[in-house]
Amino acid sequence: MPKRLIVLTLILVLTLAQTASALDWKNIHERADQISLAQAKKLSTQDPKSLDLLYLYGLVCLNAHQNEQAAKIFEWMLKLNPRSTEARWGRAEVWRRQRKLEQSEKVFKQLIEVDPNFAPAYISLAYLKYTRLDFKASLKLAKRVKRLGRAQVDLSNYVRAYLLIGGNRGLLAYYGGPLAKVINGTAVLPNLKKAEKLQPDSPAVLFGLGSFYFLSPAIIGGNIKKAEDYLRRAIELDPLFADAYVRLAQVYAVKGEKQRYELYLRRALEIDPQNELALDAESGKCAFICLSVQE
Repeated sequence: MPKRLIVLTLILVLTLAQTASALDWKNIHERADQISLAQAKKLSTQDPKSLDLLYLYGLVCLNAHQNEQAAKIFEWMLKLNPRSTEARWGRAEVWRRQRKLEQSEKVFKQLIEVDPNFAPAYISLAYLKYTRLDFKASLKLAKRVKRLGRAQVDLSNYVRAYLLIGGNRGLLAYYGGPLAKVINGTAVLPNLKKAEKLQPDSPAVLFGLGSFYFLSPAIIGGNIKKAEDYLRRAIELDPLFADAYVRLAQVYAVKGEKQRYELYLRRALEIDPQNELALDAESGKCAFICLSVQE
């Protein structure tokens, strides 16, 4: 092979490798949980073409519910590197939050095929399946992340895997027969407690435990006071956590506080007009389990 052709081939191979290379997503996800929106934005301005800093900024925007800004960041990343796994996931995660479910689902599945160890895609797809009431599929995806192990998954997504396992098992117990209720029902709290041990101040963890104590019969640990405490803490830490407002509204419904019920349910819909849990409660369909307002 001529020397010039060898050099050109080597350049091409290196270029393709650089284009396809993944970021250190695990560490970037963990760093995103530790810095503020202002800090992430400032860092991104230091090098507007740094995929690492852009991804960090995009993740912090997602954490802060700044979905439109996150979308702009991920689109810019894709202009810099159209093959970026992280940018493709980020854009699809924004789509999921915008309820563009078919678009986002297609991307999540593609990413999992390309990189079977990319935990964020499993978690996003698991949440998507959960909102579609496909609890078995959601549970399977969450278990996959759990099997990857903490060493390969960032803390928040690893914790979310336990929360999804607990939440899906709770719904499977609710809809299942006597055996399913025993098998799945007894597995809910241990998974939520594992999540709490790993990340005790996570709003998602507080929401999961609050929901358990609210929805469970007293015989297996249900406790309305604990439910209220956990859910109020979740909202204090994340004032834009729509799901937590819905469950807290239902707590007040059970307590007979109709005005508070209406106030918190309305707040959830103000934050997220398409929120599945809020619409489910408002319609009275109760696919995700809800309790009626006591007159």
